[in-house]
Amino acid sequence: MSVEVNGIAHIQFTVRNPKACLPFWEKLCHFLEMKTLIKNDETIYCIGSRTGILVRGAPSDKRDQAFDQDRPGLHHFCFRARSTEDVDAIYAYAKDELNAHIVHAPEEASHFAPGYYSILFEDPDGIRIEVNYVPGRGHLGKEGRLGDEGKGPADQYGEDGLTDKTAS
Repeated sequence: MSVEVNGIAHIQFTVRNPKACLPFWEKLCHFLEMKTLIKNDETIYCIGSRTGILVRGAPSDKRDQAFDQDRPGLHHFCFRARSTEDVDAIYAYAKDELNAHIVHAPEEASHFAPGYYSILFEDPDGIRIEVNYVPGRGHLGKEGRLGDEGKGPADQYGEDGLTDKTAS
């Protein structure tokens, strides 16, 4: 027996600079049509858009290390948008209103999935946030890797997208 889950209910981050990160996350969440459920000097929790984002300050004695996406733990996370126009709007907001560090502007990256379109930016602590749009069923669609006409699971991924080892 297996169970199909209904997405991710919430994500929680611990940040070392709550004074900069909490307002950033609250503004971003409000732009994504979420509402603030919990708010204090050390925590913000916003819900809506079928998810929740909780951000809390690390205890003072544990704020000495910056976020590093190559350490064990979170690398980045990705919101799924409903259209390329939504990706573009979130990009403009992140750049113009949040003054986020932009890792990459909107770009198509079909080597990751058919029609993959995304942005990547960082919060004040360097936590990476991606927003993407993939039309249709993506890899589960007829022509996707896992669809009826697909190649099946890839054995590698990276800057070139999903790839398979070439026979030597």
